[in-house]
Amino acid sequence: MNYLMTGATGLIGRKLLEILLARGDSVQYLGRRRNASLDARAAFFSWTGENLPSLNAMPRMDAVIHLAGEPVAQRWRPEVRKRIISSRVDGTRNLVSAIGELKHRPSVLVSASAIGYYGDRSDEVLTETSSPGSDFLADLCVHWEREASRARDFGLRVVPVRIAAVLSTAGGALAKMLPAFRLGLGSKLGNGRQWVSWIHLDDVAQMLLFAATAASLDTPLNGSSPNPITNADFTRALAAAVHRPAVLAAPRLALRLALGQMSDVLFQSARVLPAAAEGAGFRFEHPVLEEALSSLIR
Repeated sequence: MNYLMTGATGLIGRKLLEILLARGDSVQYLGRRRNASLDARAAFFSWTGENLPSLNAMPRMDAVIHLAGEPVAQRWRPEVRKRIISSRVDGTRNLVSAIGELKHRPSVLVSASAIGYYGDRSDEVLTETSSPGSDFLADLCVHWEREASRARDFGLRVVPVRIAAVLSTAGGALAKMLPAFRLGLGSKLGNGRQWVSWIHLDDVAQMLLFAATAASLDTPLNGSSPNPITNADFTRALAAAVHRPAVLAAPRLALRLALGQMSDVLFQSARVLPAAAEGAGFRFEHPVLEEALSSLIR
């Protein structure tokens, strides 16, 4: 198959690109500039996200996987909020509009979303049919997915994948946490009762590929392990994986001072299950946290 990707230089994009090229698929990616560290077999086309990409200049594509977006894990200053919104909502709108102008359109758009869609839900079990939350990230995800869904007007299947915390030592939250945990300074967040939904990098990449190739899928998927865990249990599992104690608790006020409003996300509880993905036949390689961590941490 011939794939078009955005966000190919990100943590998930790099892994997915590796998988697609190993399968013998062809890949072209959109970005601000060519990345010399990416496999040279992937063809680069320039796009800032702020206008319509010139898709007609590219070879015919079978599927589009849209992963681009301003990082959320930073202090949400007003200008950062604008970039977060624009990169996802406006960027997706422009990409879909460009797809609509193609004479030969791809069959599917797989578009990243996030479990932030659900907001803070305490112990409620959340599946793909659960209602959205009402905070900043939830509103963002609702508008993000709405823009992606416009591709259905052009005859495409659309599969938003609501991605949980991605476990990898190459980047993301786990990579940032590991130095402290290896020093025995790991800590739960507050009382640790909030649910943490997570997914191994290998599994989220495979789920995106599954969404692109499963012709019957035309609905959101939760990109999350079938075994969410509380923050306290996550902390114990990570401490055990690096053979260090973790007896501290990070107070909410201290994190609020350090990270601003974005710190609220760390204390949100989202007990997310991948019901639609498993119902469609997707199988996880790393469904249990302890095994997932052992596969990553040496």
